[in-house]
Amino acid sequence: MRIQRSIEIASPPEKIWPFLVQPEKILKWCIFLQKFEYTGEQHSGVGTPFYSEEKAGGRLMKLNFVVTEWVENKSVVCRMTSGNFLKGYEQSSTIEATPSGSRFTYIEESKLPYGVIGKILGLLARSSAEAHVKEMLAKLKSLAEA
Repeated sequence: MRIQRSIEIASPPEKIWPFLVQPEKILKWCIFLQKFEYTGEQHSGVGTPFYSEEKAGGRLMKLNFVVTEWVENKSVVCRMTSGNFLKGYEQSSTIEATPSGSRFTYIEESKLPYGVIGKILGLLARSSAEAHVKEMLAKLKSLAEA
């Protein structure tokens, strides 16, 4: 299941960037995350490992990730390396400078296990996931423009 959404934020990329890479700021706008922590000595750049816990659909997802792209003030992409309830998960955040501030684009791609049943479950969960992303981006906009 792929969800992509963009939002205009009246702040420069440098003001948005910390909300993508600092755990305490990530937890402020990723409202369903209950935990986010870097799991190695590396806390920036490609190869950075981290762990997150997210309450979704009444279940606690426990996921390990690695950063696959890191361009300061522009983009960060991560891929799940292990976890429960998902077969695969990738998340991408991109910031583009605009005359009025920035355009922030968020993409998440998730793969559920269970073959055809997983695909059906994904379709059923899509509208909820889209609403979740919309709510998160509104919260990011509010925080970054404050």
